Amino acid sequence: MVNVPKTRRTYCKGKDCKKHTQHKVTQYKAGKASLFAQGKRRYDRKQSGYGGQTKPVFHKKAKTTKKVVLRLECTSCKTKA
Repeated sequence: MVNVPKTRRTYCKGKDCKKHTQHKVTQYKAGKASLFAQGKRRYDRKQSGYGGQTKPVFHKKAKTTKKVVLRLECTSCKTKA
């Protein structure tokens, strides 16, 4: 986890602002994967029954950490960037 300030003064490109304003900073979090996405349905169908793992499992991971994606929300006009 990275220490990030809760607020940041930066440029807002919203229709109302178009100037530097205070922004609320949050960390991006991936949403829950849907069970009914076409790829997941296909994968589950292929995996069912006998026969073990059907697709290659990637093992050559090189990086140890991921870059933190920050989401900025303008406190005056609520525009998200």
